[in-house]
Amino acid sequence: MNIPRSSFPRIIIIGGGFAGIALAKKLRNKNVQVVLLDKHNYHTFQPLLYQVATGGLEAGSIAYPIRKVVQEYDNFYFRLAQVKEIDTETRKVTADIGDLYYDYLVIATGSKTNYFGNKEIEKNSMAMKTIPQSLNIRSLILENFEQALLTNDINERLSLMNFVIVGGGPTGVELAGALAEMKKAILPKDYPDLDVRKMEINLIQGTDKILDAMSPKASRKAEEFLSGLGVSIWKNIRVTNYDGKTVTTNSDLTFDSATVIWTAGVKGAVIKGLKPEALAGNERIKVDEFNQVLGYENIFAIGDIATMVSDTYPMGHPMMAQPALQQGALLAQNIIRKIQKQKMKPFVYNDKGSMATIGRNKAVVDLPRWHFNGVFAWFVWMFVHLFSLIGFKNKAVVFMNWVYNYIRFDREGRLIIRPYKKKSSQSFIPDEL
Repeated sequence: MNIPRSSFPRIIIIGGGFAGIALAKKLRNKNVQVVLLDKHNYHTFQPLLYQVATGGLEAGSIAYPIRKVVQEYDNFYFRLAQVKEIDTETRKVTADIGDLYYDYLVIATGSKTNYFGNKEIEKNSMAMKTIPQSLNIRSLILENFEQALLTNDINERLSLMNFVIVGGGPTGVELAGALAEMKKAILPKDYPDLDVRKMEINLIQGTDKILDAMSPKASRKAEEFLSGLGVSIWKNIRVTNYDGKTVTTNSDLTFDSATVIWTAGVKGAVIKGLKPEALAGNERIKVDEFNQVLGYENIFAIGDIATMVSDTYPMGHPMMAQPALQQGALLAQNIIRKIQKQKMKPFVYNDKGSMATIGRNKAVVDLPRWHFNGVFAWFVWMFVHLFSLIGFKNKAVVFMNWVYNYIRFDREGRLIIRPYKKKSSQSFIPDEL
């Protein structure tokens, strides 16, 4: 990898997501050599991927170059690499660009879409965990309407205009709301010779409420908002298969749809090399209260990939941005403390709340002491997400886009930059490998 030798301890960070970037920032100009590895040269602000998928934002406004984040950091190196394996005996990381030895290793590889072993669904549905996947969804949505104009087959036209979103968490809810707003205000103007009223948006949730990690009040209000926008919500329904044309469920309910977007779950993006006893369910890594991987002195895991079990969080912390940011910030202190032979500080999660937006002037917010919804919640959601973006330019671009979209009730990012072609069964390779 062409990393120079150093008298300082070498810390390798695998992953440039929320956790990895938070850790890197706090290690700035410390007496360590830091090497950050990621398969992309940019950091993605994942909470806004759904806006890229529905034409509200361009991809560049929610991505930020990793090299720009670290360009002023002393003794800091970034390499574009896909890490293949970890050799814990020799303290070596093996990637597609070569090998590198570490003194301390931090795994911050995040999560990927969980299809629960159903290869047919994985092959035929759309995921939305990365910018390329969001651009694929955007292209497919628009291509469907272009094709609907051309077909004389009524059933095919209805299938092309039927969108099924599997998973009623924040991602699924926000995506359903964005599609409903497109149906209401944008698509009728783009396709005046098509009866867009027949477009269907079906949100399928396996439990008895959407946003089941939020308060009952937030869940009820979100369902009310979505229903008002024309979204059909199906609860206590589990999708069992999708062959590219028909969605089957564990009930008699089926859907004929050309587009299924899978947001029903995630799992850890684990790397080979750790002992089996260090792995938890859902392909996450077991860590102690210092984010130290169980059974290893010099390997740590943070963010979505890490499972820190406690009385409050028996299944580990939620796989969201806030735990990742907080773990990354504290781990920087703890690694320096460990190098200096000092006692490390245990991680205590400060739950700042959760929120989801359903559409224009519609959002739900759960704070530790307050729960509210509506217009004020929508402004709070916008402020929090705008403030959390990396880079002044990204903040300015997103803000101006939101202002324009609000005033004009428009989304000018509805461009088919690269046509999306569904994979054949012969050449199918999972998106997130």
